[in-house]
Amino acid sequence: MKKILLLAICLLFIAVQDADAAPRKRSRSKARTTRVVRKKRVAAKPKPPTIHENPYLCCEDTCGHVHGIDLSHYQGDVYWETVGQNTKMSYVYLKCTEGGDRIDDRYERNVELAHRHGLKVGSYHFFRPATNLQQQLWNFTRLCRPGEQDLIPMLDVETTGGLSTQAFCDSLHQFLRMLEHTYHQKPLVYTFRNFYNKHLLGKLDDYQLMIAMYTDEEPVLADERDYIIWQYSARGRVSGVSTHVDKSRFMGSHSLHELRFRH
Repeated sequence: MKKILLLAICLLFIAVQDADAAPRKRSRSKARTTRVVRKKRVAAKPKPPTIHENPYLCCEDTCGHVHGIDLSHYQGDVYWETVGQNTKMSYVYLKCTEGGDRIDDRYERNVELAHRHGLKVGSYHFFRPATNLQQQLWNFTRLCRPGEQDLIPMLDVETTGGLSTQAFCDSLHQFLRMLEHTYHQKPLVYTFRNFYNKHLLGKLDDYQLMIAMYTDEEPVLADERDYIIWQYSARGRVSGVSTHVDKSRFMGSHSLHELRFRH
């Protein structure tokens, strides 16, 4: 009798243990089914390089603007036949002179060959504000002959020459008037956006501008005035030129016709 009673107590104890254990097993099973699965992060696609990060990526291949280049002796020997075959390069401004006595030794050859191979040609003078103006005019005009020009002369303005802003502007305006008197038309003025904003705000309203700024976004001048050409790169590549080259394009609805040299 005692054995039967002891066996019954043991069976009852086992049944109670199983009853306590069953809910814990179901709870663990439920926890596994509601676990949050984290999504793997997808890496963002890299942005394509800009024309300033990859000089072989050509702006002229992706837009409808009128494009051109400017060249000097720094580019060395230029294969003008190859440059002329590039139908997306419509014009070239060639360095002619600098200050009162410097001459670009490639200028005359470049003028002849650029014409021969179909580009519209203009010439520019690098302005030295503190140098005798009459000497600079003589230096430029003896080489920049009207009969060889398709585009109006351009004045490259990048330095004050150590003059105050007022003295610099006085010298610049006097030289611009001298060029206008000689060629019977106002020259184009080339300068950098920051230089213009610092020294030339409101001082060149009667002149067409070429503005240089090497960024992906079009430059905006502090006085918000219009300009005709944007030089957007100093590290461009053009077949026929072995070095980097300055590239520019016309803005908006502006066209080459506006810069035509009137003979």
